[in-house]
Amino acid sequence: MAFKPISGKITKEQTTIYENEKEQLKKKAEEELITLQEERIYRESEVSIRDLISPAAFKVESSFLQLGDIFCRTIFISAYPRYISVGWSSPVINLAVTMDIGMFFYPVKSAVILKQLKNKVGALEAQLSADREKGAPRDPLRETALRDIEQLRDNLTQGTEHFFQFCFYATIYAKDKKELDQLSEDIEGIFGSKLIITHKVFYQAEQGFNSTLPICNDELYIPFNLNSSPIAASFPFVSAELTSDNGIFYGINLHNNSLIVFDRFSLQNANMVVFASSGAGKSYAIKLEIIRSLMMGVDVIVIDPEMEYKHLCDAVGGTYVNISLSSEAKVNPFDLPKQTGGLEMSVEDIIRSAIITVKGLLKIMLGGLTTEQDSIIDKALLEAYAKKDITRDADLTKVQPPIMQDLQEVLEGMTNSEELVLKLSKFTEGTFSGLFNSPTNVDLNNQLMVFGVRDLETELRPMAIYTIVNFIWNIVRSERKKRILVIDEAWWLMQHEDSASFIFALVKRCRKYYLGITTITQDVNDFLRSQFGQPIVTNSALQLLLKQSPTAIDLVQKSFALTNSERMFLLNSSVGEGIFFAGSKHAGIRVLASNFEDQVVTTNPEQLLAIEKAKKEFEEQLLNKE
Repeated sequence: MAFKPISGKITKEQTTIYENEKEQLKKKAEEELITLQEERIYRESEVSIRDLISPAAFKVESSFLQLGDIFCRTIFISAYPRYISVGWSSPVINLAVTMDIGMFFYPVKSAVILKQLKNKVGALEAQLSADREKGAPRDPLRETALRDIEQLRDNLTQGTEHFFQFCFYATIYAKDKKELDQLSEDIEGIFGSKLIITHKVFYQAEQGFNSTLPICNDELYIPFNLNSSPIAASFPFVSAELTSDNGIFYGINLHNNSLIVFDRFSLQNANMVVFASSGAGKSYAIKLEIIRSLMMGVDVIVIDPEMEYKHLCDAVGGTYVNISLSSEAKVNPFDLPKQTGGLEMSVEDIIRSAIITVKGLLKIMLGGLTTEQDSIIDKALLEAYAKKDITRDADLTKVQPPIMQDLQEVLEGMTNSEELVLKLSKFTEGTFSGLFNSPTNVDLNNQLMVFGVRDLETELRPMAIYTIVNFIWNIVRSERKKRILVIDEAWWLMQHEDSASFIFALVKRCRKYYLGITTITQDVNDFLRSQFGQPIVTNSALQLLLKQSPTAIDLVQKSFALTNSERMFLLNSSVGEGIFFAGSKHAGIRVLASNFEDQVVTTNPEQLLAIEKAKKEFEEQLLNKE
């Protein structure tokens, strides 16, 4: 069979196909190259976690670092005293400043340390023996060291203790160098008060900063030898223990679920401030304190602006005094304290104090006084008391103090007093004549007294509360007795300088008369921005902060030096939860009540309606039986 030979020539059609395939391969290679270049550019410009968290600039100095606009410094502990208390680091850790703490624990084998301790014991015994042979005086430091080493050897041998090398570093942050130096001194001072020696890092600022980062890398390695007991005492998370043998139950400690049982009279003063937004449970918490204080034999007086304490007062058999223009109950602002054994003032000082107090009330009533009017009022008050035979030689138990009408009559006989008489007539003859122009007919003869001012006009409330507080203060000074004065909605008094200064004076002086003043307010801004608001907080050993509004939280945080976590807790806390301060200690609290207490102190309108309905049904049943 014949075969056709294959030709070596390439046809035009084959050439075209080859060129097309070559062109396609070239185009594909170019596309792949472009893709690779784009991916390379993307990867080069991709932002990593390191890029996100790293500062814009990083400057290393001899004793500090500058991270962008922030200055930081690391402080380390080089030596400890012979004994350290539990939670020794908590004063520093709980400071309201930005800080990073690094603790490193390096276990040491007991066999190694026992060998070293044995050699040390031998050296100490030899030194002590040589001193005795020379007749040298005894060395208490060496003897104490020998006893400590022997005890440590026994504990290590028995396995009751273990040995560690412990490193403690603290990196602090500040906005400028001056603030950084001041903060460093403060921390060194806190540790120094506990006989703990600290130092700033020097030419190791970067290593110190890295040692407190959350990467568990100790680049400083400045250890101190400690056994298990002081190591355990170094545990940084210590909650305040607010449980005592005496006192009343305030609530549950949210940090460790222990009971907060406290006696407010055991502190440097028995004053208390309560800040909370509306509906946070401040009245509920104070009512519980009132009930439990009554059980402990403490007298309680309440100034109630919204008749919230009426139900409680009726339930425990207290006396409710409703102060209004039409009420039969009257309180005379000119009253004087009785001269009993509890009052350590001369009659002249009593009169002078009363005149100053009444003058403060008149400033509120009359809208302020000029210098001339102040002088006229001063003379008129002296004469008004003198007309009632109240002079420096008077027996205050046998005299009747003047009323507002007496002051007006004196002013009418004085020159340049026409304007004062005209303004004062509104309270003696006009619309408000039924409030301040009558002798006092209220007697504080009950363990619980509640003064209600709800039915008073808004204009009269500050004046009425001022007068009631002064009346109570006179009673308190006349007889020393365990008492609590509750001033609800205290911001009413903080609106006027004279009434605010009067409350501040009471808060400072009440301790000597066995009185504790509780000021409650929901208008935190109005209270703290008063020139007397912050001093009242400072002079109150007990402080209760419940849920706060976003508008007030910044001021509260600054006033109480709260951490950011405590700030968020107060913003998001439930009803009846907050922070309880007792002296230098504070802890989270949850207010709890028994079923009986809840029915007595509740402010829930639904519960109150149900209670009133049950009362009516019970009364109707009694009537039907009769």
